[in-house]
Order: sequence, then C-alpha cells, then structure tokens
Amino acid sequence: MTAQPVHDDGFGLLPTARSDIAEMSRKARQSVLAPAQPGAWPVEWRHAVAARICRQHAATGLAEGYLAQVDDPALRPLGDPANSGRDAVEQTVLGFVDRVATRPRDILAADIAALQAAGVADADVVRLCEMAAFLAYQCRVARGLSLIKGAGA
Repeated sequence: MTAQPVHDDGFGLLPTARSDIAEMSRKARQSVLAPAQPGAWPVEWRHAVAARICRQHAATGLAEGYLAQVDDPALRPLGDPANSGRDAVEQTVLGFVDRVATRPRDILAADIAALQAAGVADADVVRLCEMAAFLAYQCRVARGLSLIKGAGA
C-alpha cells in the first residue's frame, strides 16, 4: 500500500509564511510512516499504530485518517490503545510504543532489553522511537494550531 496524505494532518493550519515547516513535517511523516526500508514494521502496521498513538493524544481526526489507510482487518484493531496485540512479541512492542508515545521519560534500559529479548533488532527499536516521537510532535502541532485557529475565529 502506498502512503497517502492523512485527511487533515494539522500542518495545513500553519501560516503560509511557515509552509516550509509544514513541508518538512510532511516529509518527516513520510520517512517514519512509509519509509523505503520499513524493517520489521510494514506500512499498514505503522498506520494502525499511528492511529493508536493519535488516540492516546486525543487526536481523533488524525487517528481516523491513519486508520483509513489500513486495509488489513487483522491490523485495524491495533489502532485501539485497549488492544494489547496479537502475540507476545507484539504485546511487548505495543507496550513499549505506548510508553514512548505517552511517557518517554519512563523508558529504561530494561525496556530496550525486553524488546531485544523478544527478537526486535536494534534498528527496529530506533524505528519505533522515531515513529512515536514524530506522532507525538504531529499531535501537539495539530492541537496547538487548532487552538490558535479557534481563538482567531
């Protein structure tokens, strides 16, 4: 599946003078959600997890946009933060992603060791962190810009 733009990524609310930031943010989204080398995390899995992270940040519109890009019915439930995963490895991975996305300061070396023990390669740990960090950024930017837009209305 080729990555398509999210319905409303929030970056469109940036003032025209800041279109460079919007463009760089969209390129960053592409690089973490539909990279040329996805490693262990296929694009549709990434979009399901993106929806999950967006829901954890109360960014429902973003979550719906990401989930709309997931065609595989086995992956769609992963967009719900209440879903713990389909197997032990995925449960470990999703638990880690949830903490990185919502409580990054609580990540310990033991969390990385648990991923490694589950068979997750170091490069794939980095990919998870990049994805969670970008999505937290996107949710915050979209929220802040929507508040500004609302204040100006």
